[in-house]
Amino acid sequence: MPIPYRWKLPVICFAGLCAGALLGWLAGDRIAAGVAFVAVAEIVLLLSRDGHTTRHIMSPATITAKHDRLVMRTHRLASSLRDLRRTASQLPDAVVLLDPDQRVRWFNHAAENLLGLRAPHDRGASLEQRLQASELADWLRQDEHEPLHDTVAPGRPDSQISVSLLPFGRRQQVLLARDTSHVTRLEQMRRDFVANVSHELRTPLTVIHGYLELLDPEDAPALAPVLGEMRAQSRRMGQIVEDLLTLSRLETQHHVEDERVPMAPLLATLRKEAEALSQGRHQVTVEADTDLDLLGSPKDLHSALSNLVSNAVRYTPAGGSIAIRWRRSAEGATYSVSDTGYGIPASHLSRLTERFYRVSSSRSRGTGGTGLGLSIVKHVLNLHQARLGIESEPGRGSTFSCHFAPERLLSATRSRDES
Repeated sequence: MPIPYRWKLPVICFAGLCAGALLGWLAGDRIAAGVAFVAVAEIVLLLSRDGHTTRHIMSPATITAKHDRLVMRTHRLASSLRDLRRTASQLPDAVVLLDPDQRVRWFNHAAENLLGLRAPHDRGASLEQRLQASELADWLRQDEHEPLHDTVAPGRPDSQISVSLLPFGRRQQVLLARDTSHVTRLEQMRRDFVANVSHELRTPLTVIHGYLELLDPEDAPALAPVLGEMRAQSRRMGQIVEDLLTLSRLETQHHVEDERVPMAPLLATLRKEAEALSQGRHQVTVEADTDLDLLGSPKDLHSALSNLVSNAVRYTPAGGSIAIRWRRSAEGATYSVSDTGYGIPASHLSRLTERFYRVSSSRSRGTGGTGLGLSIVKHVLNLHQARLGIESEPGRGSTFSCHFAPERLLSATRSRDES
């Protein structure tokens, strides 16, 4: 009767210990001899428990079959790799594979066109050194790589590209560059169209508004309501045209002529404008650090800060309050306008600075807004390296904040001493 497999190992171990005792009589170390015998017995057991399988694995036919399967798998992987490289080579976007030291491992044809890389010369070269004469080199030196938009393509100076850097594999990176020249051209065409149309509309609207002002409602009492509405809409159209022209100018502007902007008189002017627009329907307060001035464009800053105040007045019911604040902050200084108005749902906040975007079309028409004010604010702040913050809750009002960096701040006290 054969011994079950589960008992073979204990039996062999026991036999090994017995044999070890006998061998130890001669070698002088029964334990070592027993352990060695057990190890050898276990190997013999593993090799002999299925002699047919062992003989089959070691047969030449099996070795040949495994070799053939390995060769086929290698060919498939090589074919997939070639297909992947061919596909990446034909992509319209530039693709550059970088090692942990930002040396070029591989790049496609678009990278040659847009970035000016050349194969095989630039493989293994430092990408930063290869692009050292471009804005991309400074960007690559940064620790954090936010996407770089609308920069000149090193390989095609007449083109604009957007670049991003993505982690890949073990400390490797992939640089992606996309040609955005066509988008830039379309955007320029849009700006030119808006500017040209606005200029063309300004003259006829001025004429229409002038004739409407000449008409006296007392001469035709029945037409008095109609004339009043026509005048209001004419003024609104004129304001839209002026805002479009302002927006077109700001979009084509890359910097401002910096001047000292005294904040104390500017805040006083903003308060008067708010009270005039409110006509006593709201409580307007001003809280300010009077010893703090700004560096920038007085005209553009007044336009942006005034837009926030007029919006607060328009969208706050009678009896509400509006607070204008100018204070130092941890990041520099903050100008804010808080109101107790209708508030804005969170789903609309990210789109408020889009041109003509309306949270409520009927309410906007009733208040006479153009839908361009916050877009103008955003562009003015961008020119002053500042940012717009919005906090709002429906039914509890809103706070619009302009955050200025320390580089834009001046001491009002020093200004008086210098004068």
